[in-house]
Amino acid sequence: MTDREPTGGPAARIVGLQRSDGGVPKLPVDSAAVMVNGMSGDRQRNRRFHGGPQRALCLYSQERIDALVAEGHLLAPGVVGENVTIVGLPWEQVRPGRRLALGEVEVEVTSYTAPCENIAAAFLDGRFVRISQKLHPGWSRVYVRVLREGTLHLGDAVRFHEASTP
Repeated sequence: MTDREPTGGPAARIVGLQRSDGGVPKLPVDSAAVMVNGMSGDRQRNRRFHGGPQRALCLYSQERIDALVAEGHLLAPGVVGENVTIVGLPWEQVRPGRRLALGEVEVEVTSYTAPCENIAAAFLDGRFVRISQKLHPGWSRVYVRVLREGTLHLGDAVRFHEASTP
């Protein structure tokens, strides 16, 4: 594993790990075991739309959170329901089919995450669609499936896995 992406950018890493007993916000932890069905200690209220092997974890970009805060939205890691917050990864390249190594855990992006009204309070005028992939490409959170289980820690390196599709 190298410190830099092939583009020469800074090392990407995990800056937030969040879970909850159901719903949002998800609360911070320093480390968490990750299995095929998701993060230990994390639960979703509505399993029809959240959770399960194809939506085991929700990932989001710290840079996107920072930009949204600059627009006046009230975001912080976990507020919009992501389990893993990442800094330093070119978020526009995180799309279905891409594989990532999150520390010792390997995941594959399965879909963009459709925002729902449960996160509306974090957005100016309740405009939670600000992070809709359909309306604002490149601003969505993503769901991933777990290909290799393990334990995540704050500060773990993040990189695109070599087997990713472009």
